[in-house]
Amino acid sequence: MNKEIFNKIKFPKKKNTHELYNFFKSKKLNNLIILSKERDRSVNEYFSEKEFKPELLDLYRLYKFVTLNKRTTVMEFGAGFSTLIFNIALSENKKKFSNEIKKLRRNNPFELFTIDNDRSFLKKTEKRVNNYKNKDFTSKSKTKYHYSKVKMVMHNNRIATEYETLPICNPDFIYIDGPSQFGIKNKINGISTCHIDMMPMLSDVLKIEYFLTPGTMMVTDGRGANAKFIKDNLKRNWLYTYQEYFDQHIFYLNDPAIGPYNKLQLKFYKNKI
Repeated sequence: MNKEIFNKIKFPKKKNTHELYNFFKSKKLNNLIILSKERDRSVNEYFSEKEFKPELLDLYRLYKFVTLNKRTTVMEFGAGFSTLIFNIALSENKKKFSNEIKKLRRNNPFELFTIDNDRSFLKKTEKRVNNYKNKDFTSKSKTKYHYSKVKMVMHNNRIATEYETLPICNPDFIYIDGPSQFGIKNKINGISTCHIDMMPMLSDVLKIEYFLTPGTMMVTDGRGANAKFIKDNLKRNWLYTYQEYFDQHIFYLNDPAIGPYNKLQLKFYKNKI
């Protein structure tokens, strides 16, 4: 475990089931509690078009990562229940920090960029966000839904996947829960992730790594093989930890500040809420 990362990132406290239910009720998300009680999908049902049930602990942690660490711009690979959670978290940050953010070089403040290779899933996710009603949801963040096909590619002489296009933004929080390993048409040397014994292998974050500013966070939901691939191919000074209980891989870009605006950004993160 890299202890240094715990000095850079505020980590959510562990919650029991009762505390999680109270949290989601406070956000008017009782429907997620109901959906979370559905049976788990078996390993051989991954080809099913049915949406995965919400994992309340994972969603709570994503919300807290964004709010505790004062994130301003989120890039999410893979639409889903997390899209709504990020929208709520960014909206709350917008309400608290709109004035402070004006001093920073953040041209997409409190915006969420959600990328997926399934148009119908993106529309379903957008509808869920638009239908969310909460009287405290008064400073709504902007969500941009980006569709792109995914293809097999070579990255550093290793087979991986890549979205054909990405939205233009510079996130300070990246969440990796996509793409699905299925639905990819081409092959490299006869190899594709479209096999249940293979695993997802996103490479996109490696291609934009040098655009990211120090202080950027990145979280993968499970996807251990992909997290290992990313970790082995990152070139800058990233802190990393794997929290086995939550099955989350967390990265923090620990490079020195790259200029006065980035210094202000890092100072903003450190200031007490």
